Formats: sequence, structure tokens, C-alpha cells
Amino acid sequence: MIGIRREDKSHWERRAPLVPEDVRRLTARHGLRICVQSSPTRIFKDEEYQSAGAQVVGDLAGCPVILGVKEIPPQCLEAGKTYVYFSHTVKGQWANMPALRRLLELGGTLIDYERIVDDQGRRLVFFGRYAGLAGMIDTLWALGQRLRHEGIDTPFTRVQPAHCYANLEHAKRELTALAAVIRQEGIPKLIQPFVCGFAGYGHVSQGAQEILDLLPVKEVTPAELPDVPAAADTCYKVVFREGDMVTRVDPSAAFDLQEYYQHPECYQASFFPHSRHLTVLVNCVYWEPKYPRFLTRAQLHELYADERQPRLRVIGDISCDVDGSLACTTRTTDPACPVYVYDPATGQTHDGVAGHGPVVLAVDFLPCELPADASYYFSGVLSPFIPDLAKADWSHPLAESGLPPVLQRATIAYRGQLTAPYRYLEQFLPS
Repeated sequence: MIGIRREDKSHWERRAPLVPEDVRRLTARHGLRICVQSSPTRIFKDEEYQSAGAQVVGDLAGCPVILGVKEIPPQCLEAGKTYVYFSHTVKGQWANMPALRRLLELGGTLIDYERIVDDQGRRLVFFGRYAGLAGMIDTLWALGQRLRHEGIDTPFTRVQPAHCYANLEHAKRELTALAAVIRQEGIPKLIQPFVCGFAGYGHVSQGAQEILDLLPVKEVTPAELPDVPAAADTCYKVVFREGDMVTRVDPSAAFDLQEYYQHPECYQASFFPHSRHLTVLVNCVYWEPKYPRFLTRAQLHELYADERQPRLRVIGDISCDVDGSLACTTRTTDPACPVYVYDPATGQTHDGVAGHGPVVLAVDFLPCELPADASYYFSGVLSPFIPDLAKADWSHPLAESGLPPVLQRATIAYRGQLTAPYRYLEQFLPS
């Protein structure tokens, strides 16, 4: 029996790991029993799941396998059960170590969506594109609000936060209308040239670019940034890859991507000069502490040291690594209050768009702003794994459980023990 839990991290979280249509297919084709914990906030109503053949219940006590989306509070974990969700533990994130410790104490099993990858290490189950889509919409909204605060009237004030649109199609229609206005009126001279930079090129970046590309956009390379015309009434886009953001400490050898991944200590950040040419920076990179920071506190202080407003207005940090690749991301936000201004002189932040420093968008669960669209996609890629989860024999060792290798690799803990690839997490667990 498979259970779908009620999300409780935030009232903004309305996504579901399986949508009613896929529940109907799984129950009809595979004879699975699926229980759905009743929720007043989920984007899909309890009645929709009932009509699809699921049993709607108050709790999931009878379900040995429980699916969720976001982190589960330690007090909600039950002994001996298998949980499948985004645990955000693989980097040793301190905020989620108590839940991992509790799961181990209860003899539980943890399978993390983030670790469901193919033989080449490519993720198979993710919301990344929708983080990019929602994050770019919110970033354009933040830009419009910041420029309005500066007294600059721009077409971007027409943009609303992603959660204010009925769905992705509605948002795209509105942005297509915005594009027509820009084509007709151009970009205001006070912010020319308008340049939006994307750090990274994966699924998150592709989703964000999908939104910007609805506008009249001309793409340039990082090397061409200094030559973008000062008077340009269109939008410019630039995508930064690893080799554009770091250089070898020893310049006698060329950049090598695999060396960078395996020996990041041989590299140093070289992104700062690019930041001077950007109006907006959208951060979409995967980052770990072993990699260099792309923008340090000292560099941000230098960029904003002059009382005049530099070109960079907004940083949409979709990756949202607190104290990570961008020093200005010092905390996370939610859709109710999605942005703050980072003061480079003090390192302090304050909510809103007013102040001398970049406006930082740091919502750490952006796909929740497009809950139906994101859930349909996620459910579609997750559904093929559900029959294997349902028929696994959890009383056997992991290798003999019947789980396919792709799910075995994603198993962080099994029956109360960290599996071999994840034993490094012991150093982060609270005593």
C-alpha cells in the first residue's frame, strides 16, 4: 500500500507527488492500493483522489511506503516505514539532520528523489524546470518593483509573482503580451542595455530561459558582454557555463570540466567582472562548499561601494544555497515576502526592494507557485517507479529487496542504517 502524505512545511506548499489521473492509472493497471492523507490546501481536492480510486484517510498509519514532496518534520516520522521525498540531506544540510537522525532511530528507510539518477548520473525525477519557470517570473516581477521604486517606469511593472497566475499557460499569455509592449515601446533608456545573465545551463536554467525567451531577446556570449551597445532597446541574454565563471589557479593549463568537478581546489572564481555588465543575474547552478563562490561579500561591497546605482538590480537565486555561491543569499524567503535587499556595506538584509544593494529573490520552494503544472510533470516521471516501490520486500537486505538499481542508488538509509554511499553523513548527524 502506498500513502501520499499531507504537505506541512508551509501553507504555500500545494503540490502532490502523484496527481489523480496517475493514481487512477496505477490502481487500474497494477492493482495498487493508494491512500491519500486528506489535505485542505493541496491543489487537487480529496474528492478527485476518491474518484480516481484512492482511499482518503486522516493518517497513513497503515501504509508501509509514504510519498511526500518536501521535508518531513522529525515528529511526523513513524517506525519502520519507507519514506520517499526531497530530504535535502545529501550535502549534510544542518536543518535536516535531526529528521535524518530520527528516521535512523526509528529503523526507517529513506529514498530521495534527488538521488534517482540514470547510469550517467542524470536526474530522472525533479521539479527543476518549474523552479526555473516560477523563479524567472518572480525575478521579472522583482525587477519591475525595484525600478518603480527608483522612479523608472518600465513594462516589467506589469509582471505579477508566479503564484498570482492561474497556471503556467496564463503566465505565458501575459508575458507574451508584455513582449508586444516591449517591441512597441522598447526598453527605457535609463536601464539600457538590459542584460539578463544565467549562471548554469541545466533544467533550472532552461526553465528560466523559457520565460525570458518569450520577450524580444538577443543572445550574446560572455566574451561579447563588454561590446553590448549602451543604447539598445531590446533584451540581451547571456548564459554562463563553468568555464566562464572559474579559471585555474595555475593559468599555464586550460580549463578542464572534469578536473574542476574532481579538483575544485585548483580553480578560483572569475565571475565578478561579468557582474558589472548585468541588469539581472539568475543563479541556476548546483553548488557545494568545495567549489569557489562566484560573488563574495567583498566583491559585492566593491560593486556597490559607489553611491550611484550599479547596473545590477536583481539577483534571482533559484538555486538558493544559503551562504553558498552568492554571498548575498543569507536567508531564504517564501512567496508572501519573496525578496529582500542585501546591504553590501553591512551584510544585513531587509525585506522589500528599497535600499542600496541588490534585490535578492530567495524562495527555496519555487515550484509551489505553479502547483498544478509542476505536480502533473513530476507525477508523470515518478509514476513508473511506483509499482516497484509497492512490491518491494523491505524485510530483505537492500540488494535483495526487489528494488531496481536506480532506486537502490537513491536509498540514503535502509532499515535504520545509512547505506554505503551515504555513510559520510554520519559526521553531520546530531549526537
